[in-house]
Amino acid sequence: MTDGYEAEFLGAAVALPEPAREFRTLEYPRFTVLLDPARRLASVTAVNIDGAQLRDLAREGEWRLDPRIDADEQTGPEVYARNDLDRGHLVRRRDPGWGDAAEAREAMEATFFYPNAAPQAAGFNQSKELWLGLEDHVLAYAETTDQRLSVFTAPVLADDDPPYRGIRIPLRFWKIAAWQDATGLRAAGFVLDQTELVDTSEGLLAAPPLGAFRTFQAPIADIAGIAGIEVGPLVDADVLDRADVRASEWRALHSARDMIL
Repeated sequence: MTDGYEAEFLGAAVALPEPAREFRTLEYPRFTVLLDPARRLASVTAVNIDGAQLRDLAREGEWRLDPRIDADEQTGPEVYARNDLDRGHLVRRRDPGWGDAAEAREAMEATFFYPNAAPQAAGFNQSKELWLGLEDHVLAYAETTDQRLSVFTAPVLADDDPPYRGIRIPLRFWKIAAWQDATGLRAAGFVLDQTELVDTSEGLLAAPPLGAFRTFQAPIADIAGIAGIEVGPLVDADVLDRADVRASEWRALHSARDMIL
C-alpha cells in the first residue's frame, strides 16, 4: 500500500496544497499531514478516497503521538483533558479505509495519530449532519463517475486564535473536495466557524451557554487566502465559478440541500 497522498489519484494532477509557513511532511497510508511545528497543528491534510471500495469496519485505534517528530511539535493529550474539547479527526477515520481489509484497517488506525487531530468544541465536532457529512454528500454526487475523491482539510491557523494550554485554538476550519466528472476536474470548498463555541477566558473552553457553529460553502480562492495555502488547479475547478452565484459569495449551509455541486 502506498503511503501518503497521491497527486494523480483522480486521473488529473492535483498537487498537495502547500502552506507558505514552515511545515513537517508526515505520510500515512493513503493520506498526508503537513504539520506546522510552531502551531503544533496541521496546516494541510490530504487524503485519497475510493468510494467504490470503502469498507465499514469497526472503530479501532487509540490516539497517540507520532514518534517521528518531537512531542513538543504536536498537540497531545494534555490539551484535551478535563474540558469540552474533542480530538477532531481532520482526515476522517473511514476515508482511507478502502480496498483490502488489512490495508483498510491499517489506514483507519493511522488516522489516530495526534498530527491528524485538531481541537474542536464538542458540539461542533458531533454535528455530523453537515461537517462530518460533507464528504459523504460529495461522494454520493460523484457516484456517476469513478467514485473517487481527493479531500483536503485543516484548521485556519490565524494569528489571533485564542491561547489555551500552550497552543492557540483554531476558530475556523476549511475543507476542499475534488473529483472528476465528464467535464473534467471539479472541486467544492467549505468553511466551518466555531468562534461562538469557544471561550478560553479564565482557562475555560466551550463555556456555557454554547453558541452555534456556522457552515459555509466558500470560493476556493477565498479559502486559499485565509488558510495561506497554494491550491493550484482547484481554484479554476471550483463549482461556484460555474454556478449562478456571485464569485465572492459565501453560502451559509443549513443542510446538504444548500450545497452547490
